[in-house]
Formats: sequence, structure tokens, C-alpha cells
Amino acid sequence: MKKNILNLLSLAAVFAVTSCTVEIREEADINGGGTGTGTTTGAVLSGTGTLTGTLKQNTVVKKGTYALEGIVKVPEGVSLTIEPGATFTAKTSVGSSLVVLQGGKIYAEGTASEPIVFTSDNKKPGDWGGVTIYGNAPIKAINGASKALSEDGNNVYYGGDNPNDNSGSLKYVRVEYGGKKIGDGTSETNSMTFYSVGAGTVLENLVAYMGTDDGYEFFGGTVSGKNLVAYGNYDDSFDWQDAWSGQNNSNWFAYQTSIGNFGMEIEASGNADNTAPKVNGLTLIRAAGTKPETAGSIEVSAIQFKKHGNGIFSNVFIDGYKDTDGKKAYAVLIQDAATETEQVNKNKISVSPVNHTGSDNQNIWGYAYTPNGAKTFTSDATVKKVNLTSGNWATVNGVDLLSALK
Repeated sequence: MKKNILNLLSLAAVFAVTSCTVEIREEADINGGGTGTGTTTGAVLSGTGTLTGTLKQNTVVKKGTYALEGIVKVPEGVSLTIEPGATFTAKTSVGSSLVVLQGGKIYAEGTASEPIVFTSDNKKPGDWGGVTIYGNAPIKAINGASKALSEDGNNVYYGGDNPNDNSGSLKYVRVEYGGKKIGDGTSETNSMTFYSVGAGTVLENLVAYMGTDDGYEFFGGTVSGKNLVAYGNYDDSFDWQDAWSGQNNSNWFAYQTSIGNFGMEIEASGNADNTAPKVNGLTLIRAAGTKPETAGSIEVSAIQFKKHGNGIFSNVFIDGYKDTDGKKAYAVLIQDAATETEQVNKNKISVSPVNHTGSDNQNIWGYAYTPNGAKTFTSDATVKKVNLTSGNWATVNGVDLLSALK
């Protein structure tokens, strides 16, 4: 015991022990109590505390209640492991977010009964910057660029050459009230953002709840997601660009309520030659009375494709997309002729079979120009909503976010 105490004291420049909380700071100080420990190879945080600044060592966070203060970064060569039942409350006064940089890793694996939750101290949409992961998978940005500068205010270049890159795993994680405005005050972060994240990364049973921008946005990369829930996000529920190409996606569910733009906004940054991502099992529901963020906006359709965006979607259920403020709502909206010519007509856009119900403009695609081959389809009533199991992971303030699937 004395030897252990002396070892800790000799590392006082790096670790400091107090009686109550655990804290990671920019200087990598640790203030811990209870079972919290620090070593030269990592730290174990238990119970309560504050995460802030850039992690300097591998860190394990046990079940408990923590604060997230400012931009917390997981840099290259460092891992953040979060165990089931950990809850992080972002401080809204200091522009908080969690950012995993290229080469850093996050292992946040909750359970259905004990999810990992990121929320805010104000409990309002747009309170904080959400969770962002940067990987080293390929992208195709504007003009086919293999690297691009992030849009999230972190000024990080993303894009790599490893399609199977592994940034860790997120399982049974819920992110609430993201979408903080950045830069000029008009741009926003998303609830969950994936920059060039690779297929070795695991995304399963995730909830993006009440953010003011997109629920999930993919900037290139090859990662796939299973059992993704987007609930009440103000902009698009699912969004991608830079030729994201995930091939193993399944069971996506978006519920738009009160405020919401497109169910899905899809583009490829103007690159015609790209690989279409695939999603098997997609349910998009728009609650009655839901309006776009901007009155009179055309952003009221279920799925929009533009700038060579594409996707192969099977077993699609679309409900509640109604004309709003004189703008027509479609199951699918094609925004430009180039996307029709290079993506639709070359079978890199497919939404079939689809059950299109409770919506306006039944069984036709919409076009923002005069099409050269307007599509119609027959709604398939055999297609059902995706099947997701309710539990604490998808319950907020006693409300089952999956109730619309029943």
C-alpha cells in the first residue's frame, strides 16, 4: 500500500487525488475518489466527475453521472471506453461536444436497459455539439477531392485511404439536444456526425433525439449502421455527402414531429462515379402538423436526392408526408437532371419495395425540373415498419420513442 501511494505521488504532475470527483482536463489532471485510479497507461473513472479538454491517456468511464465541459477530444493513439449506464450532461455555457479525432477510438457500449446517454443541462434542442467521429476511410469531396475541411467548427481535415478503418464502437448510445450553432451562427452541428469513418467501426442501436440539425450525417467513409433511430430532429433525420458508401445498413427509423425538413437528404458532392450505399429496412414517419424549419420551404418530402447522391433502399415504409405551405411532398424527390441521368437511370437509386401511405402525391416521384423519365410505382402494403424493441435505450422522460412502430 505505501509503495502504491509513493508511486502516485511521484506522478503528481500528471495525477492528483481528491475525495469526490473525477476530472480529465486539458493538462490531463485527474481528480478522483472512490474507486477512481490513474496509471501511466490509463485512467479508470468511477461515479461522478467532469470530462474536459484533450485526453492524454486511455480512459475508462464506469457507470455513473458525469459532466461534459467544452470540446472534449480523443486524439490519435488514445481510446475512450464508456461502460453501460454512464450519463454525460453537456454544459451549455461553454460550447460542449465530444470529438474523436483520426486515430483515436471510442468504445461506448451500453445495453438496452442501461444505455449510454449524452444530454444537456438545459434540455433544449441545439444546446451542444453532439458526438463527432473522424476516421481514415476514403471520401470523394467536391471535385473528387480525397480530403476536405470539416464543417463542424473544429477545422479538421478528414479523408483517408483505409476503407476498413476502425474508430471503435457505439452500441445503445443516445444523444439528446445536439445541433449547436457554430461559425457565423447559421451553421449547426449534428446529433451524430461521422467524417470518413471506416467499415471496421460498429454503429448499433443508436438514438439521435431532438437536435436542431440532422440526426445522423455521414461525410464520406464506408461505415454502416444497424438499428438507428432519429427522433424529432429539426433538419433531416439522415443526411450524407462526399460519397458515403456504407453497404450493411439495416433497420433505420425516423420520426419527425413539430419541426422537420427532409426525412433523408442525399448527395455525393457532385461526383457521378460513386458507390451507392445500401439500407435494408427503412421507416420514415412524419407526424401530423410537422412543418419545415423555414416556412414555405420545399423540404417536406421523405427522401431527396441531389448532386449525384444515390442509394439502394429496400423494404421502405413512408407515412405522413403531406403538402405544406403550397409545397408538394413526395416519397422521393429528384432535384437535378444530372442525378436522374447518372444515378436513377443507371440503377444506382432504388427505393423498392415501398409502402407509401398516409401521404400526398401517392405513388409518384417528384422532380424539381422536367424529367426525361418520370417514375411511378405501386405501393406495396406487405412492407411493414421496421421492428425495433423498446427499452430504456429508446425512452426519454417516460416516452417510448418507438411507439409509432407498433
